Amino acid sequence: MEASFVSPLPEKDASASNPYEVFFSLVYPARIKEYERHWRDRYNFLLTHGYKLRSRYHPDWTPSWKTPGTKQKNPVYCEDAHEHVIYMVMDALRTADNSKVCIKRITKASDEIAIGKYLTSEELLSDSKNHCLPVLDDFVDPEDPTISYMIMPLLRDFNDPEFGAHGEVIDCVTQLLEGLVFMHDHLVAHTDLTTVNIMMDAQPILPQGWHFASPSVAPNGYENIKPLPRIDYPVRYYLIDFDGSIRFSPGESPVIKGVGGRDNDPPELITPHIPFDQYKLDVFTLGNVFRKEFQQVKYLNLDFLDGLIPMMMTHDFRQRPTSQAVLDYWYKTRERIPIASARWPLRKPTETIVETVINTVAAARSGVNNLRYFFEEVGLSLVVCLDMLFNLVCVKDKRTWANP
Repeated sequence: MEASFVSPLPEKDASASNPYEVFFSLVYPARIKEYERHWRDRYNFLLTHGYKLRSRYHPDWTPSWKTPGTKQKNPVYCEDAHEHVIYMVMDALRTADNSKVCIKRITKASDEIAIGKYLTSEELLSDSKNHCLPVLDDFVDPEDPTISYMIMPLLRDFNDPEFGAHGEVIDCVTQLLEGLVFMHDHLVAHTDLTTVNIMMDAQPILPQGWHFASPSVAPNGYENIKPLPRIDYPVRYYLIDFDGSIRFSPGESPVIKGVGGRDNDPPELITPHIPFDQYKLDVFTLGNVFRKEFQQVKYLNLDFLDGLIPMMMTHDFRQRPTSQAVLDYWYKTRERIPIASARWPLRKPTETIVETVINTVAAARSGVNNLRYFFEEVGLSLVVCLDMLFNLVCVKDKRTWANP
């Protein structure tokens, strides 16, 4: 793994003339950090390949708040004041169509590009259950042949913003399980299937975008983002980072020695010198993602996950089901969940009764079916009548969890 850079403490800008300017010169120094210099030095090279970095990384960058004649001298309101802290990835505009992409710096010793290109070849991308991150382009560094650059769609953490409704969770679980089965069907074990390696195409819920270095604000660098609800604007989830993944040959056993990834909970990792099933490791770690993100502490009313998660996290990998068996079980579980519950709001342990009522009323506005949940929550006795209405309305219901 490449060594990370430690940035020195910021120095006061010599041009600062008052305490206000001194403060901002320390918080927003008018120069890029050490770990950002690689991207500045590759600005023109990347541009020749059709990828334009933000103005901050232009070789002749002058901070916009320092530009002569500018009216905006407060860097808080300047897009180019945001430094980027993850040195191995960077956002860019693809000049051919002005689409936003992500560039990842990779050592050639890694199989990440090869596995990613295999899983997202034109033929395999046509499969709707393929949730592997597409590789749009790749090329070698002009000065260091041990470094390559991989171009990918610009994605966002799958749990930011938080989930808001039952249907959003159900859609996410379905997509990720289908993606896991697809990957295993094509003989690839991820081995590091944790929260940081699951992302989403957030364009439907954030059509105006966000600032890559500060995801909580808009591209202009200071306005707050205003995400739309996933239940109305479905997103697509992706499995990313195949740096530690294993591609098996047809007929090759997946039971081999391994060290896993960021998740230390799988029991088989206690004795890594003993071979274990790499596919079953993925099943466990994805189940652990569901447990930590949806069930543990965060939300109260996700009973439909009670059977799925323990199954995926079976202690003995030899008894643990395959990803296909898990998906089959999930499909059957999903069939028993009324589609009308898709808009039911997720409840948190810290939620008060008043908040529960307010959130439920808001969800109920989406349709009369949701009133059933409201009456159950506040204890009114109209459930029977609403059940009759539910049966009348939901006959031959063709809605989906992503778009109820």
